[in-house]
Order: sequence, then structure tokens, then C-alpha cells
Amino acid sequence: MIRMRLSGWEGIESLAFDLSGHRLEVYHRRDRTTITQELEALGLGAREIAHEVDVVEPEAAITGSASGSEERRPLVVALAINATFFVGELTAGLVSGSMGLVADSLDMLADALVYTLSLVAVGGSVARKKRLARSSGFLQLGLAILGLVEVIRRFAMDEEPPDVLTMVVVALLALAGNVLTLWLLSKTERGEAHVEASWIFTSNDIKVNGIVILAALLVWFTSSAVPDLIAGALVFLIVANGARRIFALSS
Repeated sequence: MIRMRLSGWEGIESLAFDLSGHRLEVYHRRDRTTITQELEALGLGAREIAHEVDVVEPEAAITGSASGSEERRPLVVALAINATFFVGELTAGLVSGSMGLVADSLDMLADALVYTLSLVAVGGSVARKKRLARSSGFLQLGLAILGLVEVIRRFAMDEEPPDVLTMVVVALLALAGNVLTLWLLSKTERGEAHVEASWIFTSNDIKVNGIVILAALLVWFTSSAVPDLIAGALVFLIVANGARRIFALSS
């Protein structure tokens, strides 16, 4: 999001990210107030903590970033895995009647959209990036709203419980896919912002897989669809919040 926000600005020399420490060093030749204002507009809690003048850019900031192909490789792998499991989980969720699987599939789609935006952020025009961000945000938000409406409808109609075996098997396969993604990312040099972001998203996906598996066990224990519907609603809200953040890119 930050790369896309500042992309194309004249005078921005480099961005050095420390995601674990929530810190960004901007090497620039422009008014720092405008940079701070742009970052504040993303709603990530940005604030200036230090400013130094006439600092020679450290070698780490220059050589520490990966080349374009190196940056793209982990993103392409993560995109492929998320896109594949989006299709698989969505199909299984519709067949088994599980809103948890449907919601998990949309979470996979949301991540796939973010990885696509990250790939575009490696290159391309600012206008193109913002158009893609806006379209992705609308798609993600629209699907999340439809999902929440369906959850409410199923609550009102007192639907039959979903197929527990399908929920558990598919969620475990998705979990295996996310673990594979983490393993592949572990083979990539950590520290680059795109790799770190992919690591964070995939780690969060594993938690969502756990929610679906827990919901399946509760469905089996209670013989009720309520745990599945609650899990679906929770994940749909997560997806909707992700769309809200994506909209900040296109403003």
C-alpha cells in the first residue's frame, strides 16, 4: 500500500521497510510534510518519529532490495496457491453448504488480489495501479457483502448443518497449501517488504483455516449450522476490512 501510495513521486529515492518493527525509512528530496500526510491517509497509524538532513543513503537500503524477478517470484507462487484454493474451496463450500469454506475461499481470493497488486507495484504506471486497486476493492467488498447477506438468510431459514467431513478435508488441504507457501517463502531472503507481506498474509490464512476446522468440529458436536455461520460471518468481515484498506490506495 505504501509503495503504491508513493509510487511515481519525483524525489523519492528509496523506501527501506522494517515490517516487524512497523518502521519505514524514506530517503527523499522533497517536503517531508507531504509524505507524512500521504502515509497518514492510508489509515495505518503513520507518524514521523525522526528526520535527518543530508544523510547519505546507507548501502543496505540500496543493495538490500531484491531485483524485479526476485521480488516477483514469491508473489507469483503465493498468487498461484491462493487462486487455486479459491476455486477449490468455493466449489466445496457451495456443494457442502458450508459458509465457512465459502468465506475462507474469499479470504484466499482477497489475498490473491493483494498479491496481484503487489506484483503490479513492482512496475507499471500509478494510474494503472490505482485502477486495479479500486476494481479489486469493489470486487472484494461486493463478495463480502453478498456472503454476509447469505449468512443472515441462513440464520433466518434455520438451514441444515453442512457436511463436516468435506469442511475438515478441504480446510486441511488449504492449511497444507498455506504451510507449503510459508516453506517456499522461507527459502527466499527475508527482509524485502513484498516477501515479508506474503509471509504475514499466509500466516493469517493459517489462522483462518484453523477457524474453519474448529467450526467443523463444533458443527459435528452440536449438530447445528450455527458454528459454521459464525465462522463464515467472521471471515467475511475480515475480507470486508481488507477491501476498506485497498480503497485507501485509490484515493
